[in-house]
Amino acid sequence: MSGSNTAGANGVYGSLGVATTSNAPGGRIDSVSLIDTSGNLWLFGGSGYDSTGTNGVLNDLWEFNPDNKEWTWVSGSDTANINAASGTAGIYGTLGLASTKNLPGARVDSVSWTDTSGNLWLFGGYGFDSTGAGGSLNDLWEFNPTIKEWTWMGGSNSANASGVYGTQGVASANDVPPARYGATASTDSDGIFWLFGGSGYNDLWKFNPVTKTWTWVSGANFQSENGTYGTQGIASTSNSPGSRQYPVSWIDSSGNFWLFGGSGLDSVTFGVGATVGCLNDLWKFNPTANTWTWVTGSNLENASGVYGTQGIAAVNNTPGCRENAVSWTDSSGNLWLFGGDGNFSTGANGNLNDLWEYSPASDEWAWVGGSDTKNAKGVYGTLDEASTNNAPGARTNAVSWTDSSGNLWLFGGYGYDSTDTWGELNDLWRYHP
Repeated sequence: MSGSNTAGANGVYGSLGVATTSNAPGGRIDSVSLIDTSGNLWLFGGSGYDSTGTNGVLNDLWEFNPDNKEWTWVSGSDTANINAASGTAGIYGTLGLASTKNLPGARVDSVSWTDTSGNLWLFGGYGFDSTGAGGSLNDLWEFNPTIKEWTWMGGSNSANASGVYGTQGVASANDVPPARYGATASTDSDGIFWLFGGSGYNDLWKFNPVTKTWTWVSGANFQSENGTYGTQGIASTSNSPGSRQYPVSWIDSSGNFWLFGGSGLDSVTFGVGATVGCLNDLWKFNPTANTWTWVTGSNLENASGVYGTQGIAAVNNTPGCRENAVSWTDSSGNLWLFGGDGNFSTGANGNLNDLWEYSPASDEWAWVGGSDTKNAKGVYGTLDEASTNNAPGARTNAVSWTDSSGNLWLFGGYGYDSTDTWGELNDLWRYHP
């Protein structure tokens, strides 16, 4: 749909606030994605190429209009911060007050969501605080796309801040998750934001944008907790996924929170300093019963994929372990999973471009597209023309969106372009389920 079919493309920023067909974010990884109430796609930050070709950490905010197929550089800098010493500080302003001067510092591995009013929210990651120092962050930001202003809404303006857990299950204005990166997040139908893990945690939090309060819901208030799997398919208050980072998550139509994979601790390895592994476990959290259920996948690290026959769902199918994949949900409530860094059918590790669909109703995975081997190059075809032969190259650390028509969108990441060259990508893809 947009961008280059070769890796390492520079950003083309144009004029701030002006959309053109020639604009495009540079190749990048570890960004965050949002979608507004008008169906426009939003992209913030990450690590990649700026307007000069410098590769570093970014804080630029972009908007893509799917109707006119144009990118707009909305906010932030068109130059990258190449290290902590030269990092541009975040401009926090006054807590709770919007300003044209406010701006989150450049960062990677944050999480984001859109509230019911169409405002865009950003939490944490690894980047630059108010002094320009680098580290893990727990700052919470809101961006109003109408007035084009950022507001610092909570958390610390200093890196590596501790959390305040309070009482589990009780919301408090004083509570806040500790600084982290590589978490996963989803939003339910009531606009409540759910946050899980990252930086070796297995804590589950929810944030209410109306009351502006966090609630520690589940998990430990410390790092390096192993998983308690229980019996597959059986919910229990004693069950809990292990600590991890770079998983994917989604929320179904019944309000259950789902979690898949990542890099973390399985049922055996545990304790401070334990070696983390690649995971392919699928979990469901019921917020009414306050229980986790281990649904599918292995309770041990480094599991291979079982692909079966492409397009056919089966109880034995399962994606291999992976981290830094992307995910979507369709209008039927099914989960879609693409790529990441993990194990394919032979157990070997590499970058993936396999596309999977999971049906909660049948409790079955189906391998839908892409390759069951590693490091496949991209097949781009003709720009803006759909084809069954097209396929994004294998990649990790990309971002994704689901639009109001149920189409799945994919942008960038580390991966393989049309020439089989590996690097930061800025290609934008649309998939019709």
